[in-house]
Amino acid sequence: MSTQVRKSSAVSENPKSAVKQQAWLSNFVEKYQQLNVGDLDLLAEIYHQDIVFIDPMHQLRGLADLQQYFAKLFQRLSFCQFRIDNVIAQANEASVYWQMSYQHPRLNAERLVHIQGCSHIKGQGERVLYHRDYLDLGAMLYEQLPIVGGLISWLKKRASQ
Repeated sequence: MSTQVRKSSAVSENPKSAVKQQAWLSNFVEKYQQLNVGDLDLLAEIYHQDIVFIDPMHQLRGLADLQQYFAKLFQRLSFCQFRIDNVIAQANEASVYWQMSYQHPRLNAERLVHIQGCSHIKGQGERVLYHRDYLDLGAMLYEQLPIVGGLISWLKKRASQ
């Protein structure tokens, strides 16, 4: 699957050359899609030592804390993979639109869950220095729980009528 990269400017460029001009972004796009439950060593190749990482549940500082967070998160999963669908880049920052597919033994009857999200990232050198995720935590977690998920589905149907 090709990843579309757009620079935020009036000049249209070849998406591949736009990524090549920013080593940190090219590195992120390539390696994040390789990240999985068995290969967390890639985090050190993606993120700066002083990374600031924010998602709906956590705010972390430093590569060691991020590695520990991912290790705990991934040890609970049977499968996890990211697909980057689109990147909009300007200078040393980008918006990255992605899909996360994961499988957890206690969620969604052990079936794959697909979540859409986006990240605001900033780079320095060849590494990401700032990463903030925006995603629907309800769809990722709460809707996958056996009893709570059923209740949320019922509420959504009721609200849409």
